[in-house]
Amino acid sequence: MTLADLLDSALVQPGFDAIEVTDITLDSRKAGPGCVFAALPGVKVHGRQFAASAAERGAVAVISDAPIDGIGVPVIAVEDPAALFSFMAAKVFPGQPEHVVAVTGTNGKSSTVEFLRQIWVKAGIDGASLGTLGVTRGHEREVTGYTTPDAAALQKALSALASEGVTHLAMEASSHGLKQRRMEAVNLKIAGFSNLTQDHLDYHPDFEDYFRSKQRLFTERLPVSGTAVINIDGEWGVKIAQSTRARGVKTLTIGWRGEDLQLLEVVPRPASQSVAFNWGGETIRMEVPLVGEFQVLNAILAAAIAFEEGLDRDLVIAALQSLEGVAGRLEKVGETADAAPVLVDYAHTPDGLDKLIRAARPHTRGRILVVFGCGGDRDPDKRSKMGAIAEELADMVIVTDDNPRSEDPADIRRAVMAGCPSATEIADREEAIFHAVTELREGDCLLIAGKGHETGQTVGDVVHPFDDREVGARALKAREASHV
Repeated sequence: MTLADLLDSALVQPGFDAIEVTDITLDSRKAGPGCVFAALPGVKVHGRQFAASAAERGAVAVISDAPIDGIGVPVIAVEDPAALFSFMAAKVFPGQPEHVVAVTGTNGKSSTVEFLRQIWVKAGIDGASLGTLGVTRGHEREVTGYTTPDAAALQKALSALASEGVTHLAMEASSHGLKQRRMEAVNLKIAGFSNLTQDHLDYHPDFEDYFRSKQRLFTERLPVSGTAVINIDGEWGVKIAQSTRARGVKTLTIGWRGEDLQLLEVVPRPASQSVAFNWGGETIRMEVPLVGEFQVLNAILAAAIAFEEGLDRDLVIAALQSLEGVAGRLEKVGETADAAPVLVDYAHTPDGLDKLIRAARPHTRGRILVVFGCGGDRDPDKRSKMGAIAEELADMVIVTDDNPRSEDPADIRRAVMAGCPSATEIADREEAIFHAVTELREGDCLLIAGKGHETGQTVGDVVHPFDDREVGARALKAREASHV
């Protein structure tokens, strides 16, 4: 494949048809012979600073938003180099599953795409999910490290899945990925929306920019021939539904206020929930083996997408009744001898923490204990808000470190404690979890929030091995041993 093959004719210059291209990257360290380097503007630095290094490593061309002199290889300067990077990556790594569903929202993306994948499996469809948890197919999972990988990594993953016979893919669409044009070359059939609350304001200048980035999935990425499936329980879902209808896109709405799939009733059980919803004028009742109303909303979003795809109704209902929880999402790691459970969840936003504690309350006879912290180099405005939510809704709160990254962990904890002054502060996360487990009584429930499925804790530039689930299990074992 030549450089000319990767570009529209208007961008082709003399000699481009003689330049062979075998790879494309935005990481100059991975550039080599036959590679195109994308020098894109970043949050902290511009990729043009690394263009010369990429050329020295063997890059045969560079794409950017402005000319770059003196690097010895062609520079293709366009107004939107991120979009060009995506389309070029799709040609370098051709092929993708024929049926791609993308789901966006602040919370619920991971669960929804995984639930949809499980429904497909029940229907005998070779499907996969891609997102925060990685690429999941069958019983195998490959960790990617990003909710929406960069365009080259994404197209490479899509190409590999298609070559392996995967026909259906459910993927998460992050606000970063949408704003940075990572998904520009993905051919979408259906787009889903879960909810929108405060998050990522360290990256987005304001909430409106955050919303517009999410909305791009429906106003720019989803073709008019596609279908939008939207939870309209919040004002932002209503706005997105209005925008898709204005474009002439087929739009289904779900939720307590849903017009197409309306949730009618959710009754909590010890380890499940009785659910009733209306679809097509018929009331459907079932037992869903999940804890938390928000998980029901994720499940019915997946169900509505499956219904729209034409899957058999009875098969979808049967799949909903056998759903397996998603890693790090209200995941039970064990319980005390008195049956007080320890649950790990990824909740790391004010809304996520609020929903987590409220979800656990109907299943808990005694107290709710919460261990959580906030990440460094991320939206500082949410820290005291999360502290206030924990103070109001939980019975015992322990504030600890999350992923402090480059910030002083004590400063982060201090900001959180401003919202929950009566909380206990224990800096060491393992010590905090062990302490919380020793405090459990019969009927209590411990929620360890913020990191979920993560297996590392980032302090400075170093990622230390750390898994809330593993630490929680060890704490329970230590408690049991001490009570013998």
